[in-house]
Amino acid sequence: MERLQTDGKFFRAGEDRVHVRAVTYGPFPGGWPVSFDPDFARIAAAGFNALRLYQMPPPHLLDAALHHGLRVFGGLKWASSMDFFRRPELLATARVDLAGGLRDITGHPALAGVYIGNEVPADLARWMGPAKVRETLEELITLGRSLGPHLLFAYGNYPSTEYLEPENADFTAFNVYLEDEPALRRYLRRLHHIAGDRPVVISEFGLDTRRNGEERQAAMLSAAIRLAREEETAGFTAYAWSDRWWNAGAEVLDWDFGLIRRDGTAKPALAAVTEAFASSPAPPRSVPRISVIVCTRNGRERIGGCLEAIARMTDSDFETIVVDDGSSDGTGNFVHGHFPEMTLLRLPPGGLSAARNAGAATATGTILAFTDDDCEPDREWVSRLRRVFSSGRFAAAGGPNLPPPARSCTEAVVSSAPGAPSHVMLDDEEAEHLPGCNIAVTKEAFDAIGGFDARFHTAGDDVDFCWRMRDAGYHLGFAPGAFVWHWRRPSFRAFLRQQRGYGRAEKLLLEKHPRRFTANGEAIWHGFVYNGGPLRAGSDSIIYHGPMGLAGYQSVVDRMMPLRGIDPRFDSPRARCSLAFLTWLQPRVRAWERKRIWTWRSPWTCKRAPEPGREIELWSEAGKTRDGFLRDLLADGWKPGGPTDDWDVEKNGTRLLLATESGDGPGKRTLVRIWGDFTPDLRL
Repeated sequence: MERLQTDGKFFRAGEDRVHVRAVTYGPFPGGWPVSFDPDFARIAAAGFNALRLYQMPPPHLLDAALHHGLRVFGGLKWASSMDFFRRPELLATARVDLAGGLRDITGHPALAGVYIGNEVPADLARWMGPAKVRETLEELITLGRSLGPHLLFAYGNYPSTEYLEPENADFTAFNVYLEDEPALRRYLRRLHHIAGDRPVVISEFGLDTRRNGEERQAAMLSAAIRLAREEETAGFTAYAWSDRWWNAGAEVLDWDFGLIRRDGTAKPALAAVTEAFASSPAPPRSVPRISVIVCTRNGRERIGGCLEAIARMTDSDFETIVVDDGSSDGTGNFVHGHFPEMTLLRLPPGGLSAARNAGAATATGTILAFTDDDCEPDREWVSRLRRVFSSGRFAAAGGPNLPPPARSCTEAVVSSAPGAPSHVMLDDEEAEHLPGCNIAVTKEAFDAIGGFDARFHTAGDDVDFCWRMRDAGYHLGFAPGAFVWHWRRPSFRAFLRQQRGYGRAEKLLLEKHPRRFTANGEAIWHGFVYNGGPLRAGSDSIIYHGPMGLAGYQSVVDRMMPLRGIDPRFDSPRARCSLAFLTWLQPRVRAWERKRIWTWRSPWTCKRAPEPGREIELWSEAGKTRDGFLRDLLADGWKPGGPTDDWDVEKNGTRLLLATESGDGPGKRTLVRIWGDFTPDLRL
């Protein structure tokens, strides 16, 4: 069994793309079964190709999984639902258990990856500090990767802590329990923007048949599998294999999420899942022909990779047009000799926009798809772009621009630096801007707005184009799976030269669109600017928790999404210093070229740490949690805080924050932090 690897927004094993179809397995009352073969045979026959566990797998489980063609994602079981900063021995135990659990199995071919945690409770994450919790998760991933560098690592997140995405995870994993199809579709689209560059996996999805019925479970699981595929996720995990479930030191008898009952008989959901996995996605209602247009100037050394990638694409109904914009290095002859099946246009030097317009004039397709000679489109790029147009809502579409795996420390730093072409999203589906290296547009809309403005010779043409598209009433869609590998500049000098060019292009944009810029010459965006990094909280982040931290969906409030992290293979203090310098210098270089402005304003801000409060603990044998205490406090005249406050309730100038730890047994410990002189009456 070949190792599972990330492949842009998806997974692959060798050269084959793999969609992970997993089911959660265990923990069971009484421990593991004597033999795994009966279960694993049924799991494989149902169409699953992976298992998700909540503990590290023993070697004989991996052997059985390998025999049945199943990959295994292990899980680190540790006290993540307790305040592990107040009791550092809990975190130390987690590190020891991770190292010990991997020691004997890290080389097993069936082990695909490890979840280093699952659903740190939202109230505890807020209590301990979101940035500190995220950094702890990242430390566990770093430890795991040092022991198993070939394995995939992730954290099982959920909507109430969207802000906890580890920067260094290999994929974004979310446990999602939405029983409404439109709501689920919308949230799957959101997850791609939370994930940034990396794949999205639904790490849990299920339905309790005790409350919803078996037929409803079957229908919803079937729909969720279909939606996960349509919304371009890299994997789906059904929760759970069996109704038999052991949690918090006891057998759970009042929830029935399994595909099979406690006696081992199949529920209707098992057949529904099998059928859903076997079905093929519905073809688009119409199949418009696409013309792929690649413009190049002196790209002899890089265009080969671009055109080879286009030749490997799985879609068949498209043509490729290469526009040579007056190259002097033999680019045209290279294309003619190595890719004779592609249409080649040789032009005198006229600039990027003029070259793109010439390619569009030659195109026979009803959709024009543009990319650059330093990009390598994914094998499914054309087919995934085409799907966006099938609804008729969008006149343009694009996807992410991902940096290929870095080959040096310099490339790793440049890939993480600001200033790369990126999309700007008005919401989770509609874009305000799409970079010209990954944009497709209907020929009708292209002609209606007059194509690209030829005054933009090297950059800025895509920004002007998208603004004019929107001014004309057209909408721009986004396809998260339609990615291109976009090589970044190979040196710091080349990177800064590129940023100078972008600044000069912004000067032209400012002259043409003055209302879209601030007085300081900075572009005004109405949407969120995406920079490739996963959504995550920093020490100065403002987080929407909802009043008293009770919002079901809690996220970072920011108009600029995080930058990519440095490739772990090249991460070092020197690399981080270089990245910090480029992050400081890049906007100043562009501002100078744009408006001859040099600013000393720091891009970093510091949020003053809150004053430490008094802390008390409340133990309830009956299992009373923060929800019960909050109800009592509200009844006693305490007032809830605002949606972004880091405290729950206030009265007479005293503020309280509450969190409840979860451990084995019915008893619960609630932690209370008090700012002020007044001591509340908290009755057990």
